[in-house]
Amino acid sequence: MTCSQLEKPVSHIDLSALSADLQSISPMRPIGRIERIRDDRVELSGLTGFAALGDQVTLKGQEGRKLRGEIMRIDPDVVHVIPEGDLDGFTAQAPALLDGPFRITPSEDWIGRILDSAGRPLDGRPMPRGTLSHPIHTLPPPAAERRSLGPRLEAGVAVYNTLLPLVRGQRIGLFAGSGVGKTTLLGNFARHVDADLVVLALVGERGRELRDFAEDVLGADGLARSVIITETSDKSPLERARAALSAMTVAEFFRDQGKHVLLLIDSVSRHAEAYQELRLSLGEPASFRGYPPSLAHRLMALAERAGPGHGSAGDITAVFSVLVQGDDMQEPVADLLRGVLDGHTVLDRKIAERGRFPAVDLLRSVSRSLPRAATQEENSLIQEARALLGSYDRAELMIQSGLYSKGTDPQIDRAIACWPALDAFLAQTEPETIAESFDRLRGILT
Repeated sequence: MTCSQLEKPVSHIDLSALSADLQSISPMRPIGRIERIRDDRVELSGLTGFAALGDQVTLKGQEGRKLRGEIMRIDPDVVHVIPEGDLDGFTAQAPALLDGPFRITPSEDWIGRILDSAGRPLDGRPMPRGTLSHPIHTLPPPAAERRSLGPRLEAGVAVYNTLLPLVRGQRIGLFAGSGVGKTTLLGNFARHVDADLVVLALVGERGRELRDFAEDVLGADGLARSVIITETSDKSPLERARAALSAMTVAEFFRDQGKHVLLLIDSVSRHAEAYQELRLSLGEPASFRGYPPSLAHRLMALAERAGPGHGSAGDITAVFSVLVQGDDMQEPVADLLRGVLDGHTVLDRKIAERGRFPAVDLLRSVSRSLPRAATQEENSLIQEARALLGSYDRAELMIQSGLYSKGTDPQIDRAIACWPALDAFLAQTEPETIAESFDRLRGILT
């Protein structure tokens, strides 16, 4: 071997992730003992002087089994832990190690990947660890320092390009029953909304739907700019409740780098149901139509973390889907979110049943970015389209039953003439610019 070969520089190896792992190792860890095992939680002794709410513990069972859990309540003598799985094989007096708070380590390597709420990859490929860990419970940007909503975004759907504009930093709710096209609409947003990247939380979905969404709804191009955080329906309520929080934390990580993030959470209803299970198991009363009173703060705090950033940070444009039970748009989760978000869309089953997708019920939907997000001429077109659809809706029973006579009301006559084209316009999902969408709307109304 020559001297020149010996002097050849060694390729640079990034040891930052390894360094972060080493720094996270604690030389000492408090150990408690299992005092009591209930159906849905365990009570530990020996940790009350060390543990804090939200800390993680590792329970050790028979035959080397280990199970993670989270401290959800602290009493003078015991701490109450909700486990991440079933408690078969665990006995009283078994040891429990205190691990510290739950944190995740997002990084650029997460883009294009499918992970669980702890950041573990689910796609069979290795995942480098990020260099900084982040708690999943954080405060929103200071209210007085946040920017206003930004410019209008091209959404790839005609109704959102025009009648229900989506703007940068806006937070909207998507209220729908099962099987009315909610997932397809979310996939359309993920592929076409102008954002630097997409963070998607799939909470409590069927396992089969995860792959279908990634491969068929998102497609290769959509997945390439997305981070998918998921906990399927078979996971514990603790894990399902974390999925939305972890996704929000990932979105905040990229927002703080100055990026514009599109955050899609499907669905907030399943997040609320998982939270309900956790709180009821800890003894909180169910006084809010079956939900615990603390749910209201939980959902409002989650929603407030999205939206415009401040300073040099970017923005989080968020779509929170709500799976309404029995198509009841007044159920608690929908009612809470409708009051705190910047708009909402209602997908109607009757519209879906007659074959129009997306099944947007425009008259029950609103974007609070208006009138600011549109010009005066565009606002006039929006108001005119809504008025015609409203006139047709009020007279539809008479029209369909043949009781309406042409010439009775000029506004209804015009609504009848425009309705087929307007209904087709609301179903338009072919990508086009905002200007092109307004041109087509203008052509229908003039």
